[in-house]
Amino acid sequence: MTPYTIAVAGKGGTGKTTVCGMLIEALCQAGRKPVLAVDADSNANLNEVLGVPAPESLGSIRESIKNAGASETVPATMTKQDYLDTKFMDALSEEKDYDLLVMGRTQGTGCYCFVNSMLKMQIDRLAGNYKYVVVDNEAGMEHISRGILPGADLMLLVSDCSVRGMQAAARIQELIFALGMQPGAIRLIVNKVPPDADTQEIRERAARFGLSLAGLLPEDRLLYEYDARGEPTAKLPSDSAAKRATADVWRGLGLLDETPSVGVQTSA
Repeated sequence: MTPYTIAVAGKGGTGKTTVCGMLIEALCQAGRKPVLAVDADSNANLNEVLGVPAPESLGSIRESIKNAGASETVPATMTKQDYLDTKFMDALSEEKDYDLLVMGRTQGTGCYCFVNSMLKMQIDRLAGNYKYVVVDNEAGMEHISRGILPGADLMLLVSDCSVRGMQAAARIQELIFALGMQPGAIRLIVNKVPPDADTQEIRERAARFGLSLAGLLPEDRLLYEYDARGEPTAKLPSDSAAKRATADVWRGLGLLDETPSVGVQTSA
């Protein structure tokens, strides 16, 4: 199976992870499963948005391997690589319609290179078992600049209405092009649009930054209340403003179709 891969990126605080969670929910409800959901943010909280327990993270596994022989012992009957492969299975949380892989963080200071490499290796190894892969990236450009992402059919950039948010999205798009990643398509979602906002001005602003707009998502009081209470925002009722708007975006992008067409890569 060759999965359709969607990577979600954007400036911190724009609601990127909530948008990602609602996309995963929509795909599963439309029968576009199985889905591999990847939380590639070192400050992982996609599981909270989805309302499921967090699996052991790759960062935690990295620490256990690093400390093997001290706080943890590799069984005498196993090589360190066999032990690592076994531990990797703990990093995949199997839900009803999707599986969740969490990057997490290492303890203390130090480089994330090893965890990033583990993440890329696990995505490459697992992706072929799924119809969709949805990757929630770290805020900013870290994973993109390090080439962690698999080849994406669709890059979704999430911004708020601000100039700074759209500048960040435009810079991510520029970096994608500069690195020669060649995703099938890049689209912008503008989130948290106030009811009195000039939507035409927002559309024109996106165009000035060279961003292809997929849709506008309104501010939603119910979403705020869910978030304030710590309830999974991906579980908003289907008639909520945010859910209705995101459903329109997914349909407009063809993501709920049996075979998505937007951004499908025709070559490696």
